[in-house]
Amino acid sequence: MDPRMRRNPYQLTDESPVYVISVAAQLSGLHPQTLRQYDRLGLVSPDRTAGRGRRYSARDIQLLRQVQQLSQDEGINLAGIKRIIELENQVTALQQRVAELSAAVDGAAAALQQREAQVHASYRRDLVRYEDVQQASALVVWRPKPKRAAE
Repeated sequence: MDPRMRRNPYQLTDESPVYVISVAAQLSGLHPQTLRQYDRLGLVSPDRTAGRGRRYSARDIQLLRQVQQLSQDEGINLAGIKRIIELENQVTALQQRVAELSAAVDGAAAALQQREAQVHASYRRDLVRYEDVQQASALVVWRPKPKRAAE
């Protein structure tokens, strides 16, 4: 069963949208208008309530801090930051896919080994395994018995 299905729906995670824009602004050290601008540009996309109010998660707050750090400390423009975030998300998705494929390959290898063991177990026991014998220097002479005339 998928672990996400077993999780308590009331349990908070880093992805739980719980912070209103004013709290998210305080936690990230940004002005609420800056958060709105980042949302319009698609840099940080918080969840929305039924009334269209923004709800930020802890992951969103972390992303807001990262955007601010890239912008202020590194001097990267917002378009560049958006591309960086997209590429980071793509890398994460590809890493997850590699892990899935690696697990599938491991499972296939285990199934193959199990099938090979079954085939080996089914061998007939009255057969003798052939082993190539090295040529010896001994000379063997075969002389057929003479045929009897009476036969």
